[in-house]
Amino acid sequence: MPTTNENIIELRHITKTYEDGFVAVSDFNLSVRKGEFVTFLGPSGCGKTTTLRMIAGFELPTEGEILLNGKNIASLPPYERPINTVFQRYALFPHMNIYENIAFGLRQKKVPQDVITKKVKRVLELVDLEGFESRSVSTLSGGQQQRIAIARAVVNEPEILLLDEPLGALDLKMRKEMQLELKEMHDRLGITFIYVTHDQEEALTMSDTIVVMSEGKIQQTGTPEDIYNEPKNAFVADFIGESNIFNGIMTGHLKARFCGGEFDCVDDVAEGTHITAVVRPEDVIVTAPEEGTIRGTVTNVIFKGMHYEITIVSGKSEMVVQSVRSQKVGDYVGMRVDPDNIHIMIAEDHTNYFTADINSDFRLEFNGKLLDTSVTKLIKGSKRLEDGRVVDAAGDEIDPAKTRIIASIQPQDITMTDHVEEGLVEGYISNLIYKGDHYSYVIHTDLEQDFIVDDEYLWNMDDHVGLIMPIEKMTFKLKK
Repeated sequence: MPTTNENIIELRHITKTYEDGFVAVSDFNLSVRKGEFVTFLGPSGCGKTTTLRMIAGFELPTEGEILLNGKNIASLPPYERPINTVFQRYALFPHMNIYENIAFGLRQKKVPQDVITKKVKRVLELVDLEGFESRSVSTLSGGQQQRIAIARAVVNEPEILLLDEPLGALDLKMRKEMQLELKEMHDRLGITFIYVTHDQEEALTMSDTIVVMSEGKIQQTGTPEDIYNEPKNAFVADFIGESNIFNGIMTGHLKARFCGGEFDCVDDVAEGTHITAVVRPEDVIVTAPEEGTIRGTVTNVIFKGMHYEITIVSGKSEMVVQSVRSQKVGDYVGMRVDPDNIHIMIAEDHTNYFTADINSDFRLEFNGKLLDTSVTKLIKGSKRLEDGRVVDAAGDEIDPAKTRIIASIQPQDITMTDHVEEGLVEGYISNLIYKGDHYSYVIHTDLEQDFIVDDEYLWNMDDHVGLIMPIEKMTFKLKK
């Protein structure tokens, strides 16, 4: 059954904040059409399961509305919603046979026995397990148990079926088979599927629409083709499939410089604009050195079955290539990329901003630590009077209680250290993206904002680090 233009569910400005202040989902907005297969995709801890649980009614949003066919159901309990959920752990009843497992929900609703029998028989045919009614669930394979869990959910004829990583417990071969079976089942049932996974291939294989999430926020929503071919930011490009990501600049009309060379492209971005260029490994063409736009030395070759994965170092940058032809480590080669295989995004502003307090001695403090500077050094024309007050160039008094200093520092000017006490602030690495010649890290702190740090060295996810931020690399602005 094809999707329609009619929305079955709408999430409007949904936010979920826990008692400890942790924001699991922030200002989430999404419309889902009837009959659509929508997938929430993202790394662990990005908020996708929390969002699914709010749709199901197992969690209540702190803010926002959940509309089902135009009616706000945000405060309704799960049993009053025409929604069923299939979990990663199938939660089948081991003391019941397959028939009774599937019939359980119908019995709770006091459906007549003859109707139950017809409905159970129909869904068993749907999941290709007819004739299995009397068997124990313990005798079934993982894939068969997963199909029984789906049958138990769809026998209640929900308007929406939620699936929370239902294939996670299966081995790779069975998972791939079940991906196709789930998609075919969705087409036959015609009901709306909302699916949660961290597996990019799974999302690309099954979905009509993919919602990419990170740190509780939507990064991009679109078809699998749009998400893969036109990522909106570096996170999406890095998370969906494999990508070479480089900082660069537009050098002319449809010309971009990155990775040490000037490439023709198809994105019409103004000359001088700082950009992020994305090149998929399968789109890099290895040539003789003199035929390449850029040149480099092969440093690593791995056979992956369908292709070779080749790492080539060009200057300070690194290009990963997927090719059916192998290369030898040490080979000096050229590389070129067709213009329509280069995706250009305007570079995001990763400047780190934070608010510094002014103490009674008119010196700056941040995170309880003293910065080696004072208000009179930062504000042109300001001076300290004999009575201890500080005034600006116009003679107006600067009141520490009513004045803040907005400080900023660039990602490349921050140094990470594992001696956390040496840092002006400390936190944990929550995300990293390789950008050809350096890594871009997100450091999650206990303060109101995270910090972006560029570093040429590889750190690990969840590393506890201190951030050294030199005062001479900061800029300051007065805020009254």
